[in-house]
Formats: sequence, C-alpha cells, structure tokens
Amino acid sequence: METRKSEADVTARAARPRAVLIAGPTASGKSALALALAERVGGVVINADSMQVYRDLRVLSARPTVEEEARAPHRLYGHVDGRADYSVAHWLEEARATLGEAEREGRLPIFTGGTGLYFKALTQGLSPIPAIPAEVRERVRGLALDAPDLHARLQAVDPETAARLRPSDTQRLMRALEVFEGTGRPLARWQQETAEPPVLAAESAVRLFLATDRAALRARIAERFHAMMGQGALEEARALLARGLPADRTLLKAHGMPWFARHLAGEIPLDAAVDGAILDTRHYAKRQDTWFRHQLDGWTALPREQAVAWLERAVG
Repeated sequence: METRKSEADVTARAARPRAVLIAGPTASGKSALALALAERVGGVVINADSMQVYRDLRVLSARPTVEEEARAPHRLYGHVDGRADYSVAHWLEEARATLGEAEREGRLPIFTGGTGLYFKALTQGLSPIPAIPAEVRERVRGLALDAPDLHARLQAVDPETAARLRPSDTQRLMRALEVFEGTGRPLARWQQETAEPPVLAAESAVRLFLATDRAALRARIAERFHAMMGQGALEEARALLARGLPADRTLLKAHGMPWFARHLAGEIPLDAAVDGAILDTRHYAKRQDTWFRHQLDGWTALPREQAVAWLERAVG
C-alpha cells in the first residue's frame, strides 16, 4: 500500500507544473487568487511586483497583510530598503534562489504581480547589458533636465525605448540614457539579446493572465484606494517622505505618493490627492493590460470568475 502511494505521489509531482505564474493589472485580484491556490496545494506565493518589494510600502503597494502572509508562505515581499538600488536583475537572482528553495521543500512556486518585465525576465532571460561606469551614471543623473526634456533627449538616441516609457518616468529615462552613454548602443538593442537560458522555461509553467472588464476594474481601483486610506495610506506616505530619500527612488513613484507629497506640502486638499491617485492608478492599469496582452505570448487570459476552476484543472 505504501509503495503504491509513493508511486502515485511521484506521478502527481511529475505531472505538476514547475510553477504557476499569475499576472494582470493592478486591483485585478491576483494576490487573493495566488493565496487561495497556495493554501489549497501547499504552495509558496512569490512576489513579482516591483513596488511590493519595499519595506516602506505595505499599504500603498497593496502588499499582502500580515494576516494573509500567515496563511501561506510568502517570499520577496517587503524585504528591500527604500534607499537601495533594486533592479529587475536583482529580483531575478532572488527569484532563482526562491524557486530552488520552494522546489527543495516540495512546495509549488506561485509567482504573482503586476510587473511585466519581471515575468518576461523570468521566462525569457535578461539582456546582457554591461555594467555602466559610475562616472557615466553620475553624469547622466547630474543633468539639469526635467522629465519631458529627458524624454526628448532619449527620443533622439533611442526612440523605441522612449516610445514605451512615460515622459514622467524620470528614473527609467535616466537608466536608458545611462545605457546609451555607457555602451554607445540603445537600450532597445540590448533588450533584443539574451545572455543565458531563462530561470524558468515558459512551457514548464502554468501561465494565467487575469483579464478584466475595464469598467469593473475602474470601480475596484477606486474602492481599493479608499480602503487603503482607512488602512493608513496617508500616514505611510508621511513616514516615507520623512526619510528624506533621493527624489529618484522608485518607491516614491508608488500609486498615490506624488499626490500625497503635494497634499502634505500644503499644495492641494486631501480629496484632490485621492482623486488624482485613483486617476493615475486607472491609467497605469490600462497600460499594464496593454503591455501584458502584447508582450506575453502563450498565456491564458481569463476573467477572475473563471480562473479558479481553470487553475484547479491546470495544477491538479
């Protein structure tokens, strides 16, 4: 009897996918779906969202609560200090280690988040961009240019990258300029190459994209942001600003942060800050949806109400 059970377990493990990937726009229900699956199959939830890595941003990044984290193992959440430089390359190395750890423990890795570049790097590999000399980085970051001028400068040397970056995304604009200044090649050219096999072969994973009705998502974004206000979003923003971090830190671009900064500086009333944050989040969700649909081939797109049953069949 024990032998038969062991053989069945081996067969089940062999049939199980190596990992589950759950992507989708913000407020689409990814985290709840990943947690429910982790509880059912004994999995581990692994963060694939560039804002949820930061220790300072539990509320504003909609990171899982302490109670949710207690229901199943969670990895790569809230472990990075806001002053640190943290890139997709850093995340990928941590994801590699976390994937191996989950496999050794016999847990199903469930990656979930809204950062498309993380999923792309995980399943397609990273481009072999060489290290940029410190003097080049300092020169670019010392440019006395505002975001629109940085965007125009990038447009002149790397129009492909400029086209996919928001004109207000100062940090990524400077990073693209650093790559061009340091290597003589546009970032877009580097990103067309990969240096080594991906950490996770796409075909070895169950890949789900949570498709959303746009009107319903807009309503959920507003509902969630108002709930976040009751959970201490403004207080979290105040504490983060009090740290005096450099203006180019990624976490200062979190949903609501620019608007809360203006409110706390006395420039706008709180209701205007909340309205602005909700509008920005809706625009961001639309860009996420467009990016995922065009960049992630071979993924299954389903609405949330169909995703649970589909995952049960796909995972076993």
